[in-house]
Amino acid sequence: MRERPLPAPARPRPLALLACLALPASLALLGACAQEGDFGRPRAGAWNSLVDATGTLAARERGEPASAYPLTDEERTLRDRAWRFLMPAAGRDAFLDALANLTRARVLPPAWRPVDVAAYHDTLIAEPFRSPVSRYRRLSEDATADARLIPPFAAVAARVNDADALRLRSLPFVKVLDDADVRHAAMRVAENRCLIAWVRLEAGARAAGYRYALEHLLIEVPGPEALPVERTLAALDGRRALLDPLLPPDAALRCGLAGPEGPVAALPIVTKD
Repeated sequence: MRERPLPAPARPRPLALLACLALPASLALLGACAQEGDFGRPRAGAWNSLVDATGTLAARERGEPASAYPLTDEERTLRDRAWRFLMPAAGRDAFLDALANLTRARVLPPAWRPVDVAAYHDTLIAEPFRSPVSRYRRLSEDATADARLIPPFAAVAARVNDADALRLRSLPFVKVLDDADVRHAAMRVAENRCLIAWVRLEAGARAAGYRYALEHLLIEVPGPEALPVERTLAALDGRRALLDPLLPPDAALRCGLAGPEGPVAALPIVTKD
C-alpha cells in the first residue's frame, strides 16, 4: 500500500467567497462575535453557530479540508475545548477578538495572523492598575487556566484520533462507498488533526507570550511575586507536553499553519492506503 494525497480541491470561486465573507465579517466586527461561555468554551447560541457554519463554507472555498459530515459528540467537544487556545490570551481588544473568532471559525485563514510574542505583555501592562502585584496575579491566573484546560483537551483529542483511525480502517470494508464518501471521511480526519495541531501550536505561542511578559515585568516592576509565576509557567510547560504525542512533530507544517519562514502551502496530512 502506498500513501497518496487527497484529491485536488475544487478551484475557489472569488465572488462566492466574497459573498460568504462579507456579511458575517461585517456583522462580527460590529457585533462582538466572540461570545465566550464557561471554561474557555464558546457560548452556545445561534450567533456562534452561524459563524462556525460560515467558516466551513469559507474554508471549502479556499480549498481547505471541509467535510459535509455532521460532527460527532467528541468532535464537537474537541472544537469547544479548542476555543480558548485559538483566541487571544490577552482578550481585551474587541476588534482583535472579533478577528480572532473569525479565524478560529475558519472564516479567515489561520495563516494571516502574525505571531506577536509581545502582544500579551503589552496588553497586560497597558491596562490601568494600582499595584504591580495585580499584573503578576493576572499572568499567573491566565497561565494556570491554560494548564488546567490542556489535559481535558488532550484526552478528547486522543479519543477523536482513535475514532478517526477506526473510520479510516473501516473504509475498505464498506460495500457501497462512492468517491464523495471517501473524500468527506478523509477531509473530516484532516480537519480534526489540523485542529489538534493548531491548538498545540497556539498553546506554545501562548506560553511564549507568558514567558515574555514575566521577563519584562521583572525589568519594569520587579517583585517577589515573580517566583510563584515562574513555577506556574513551568507547570504549564509540563502540561503542554501532553499534546506532543497526539500528532507527528510536523503536523502544523503539513496543515499549512507554520513553517521555518512563516506560513507555507498545506501538505496532505491524511492519506488513504
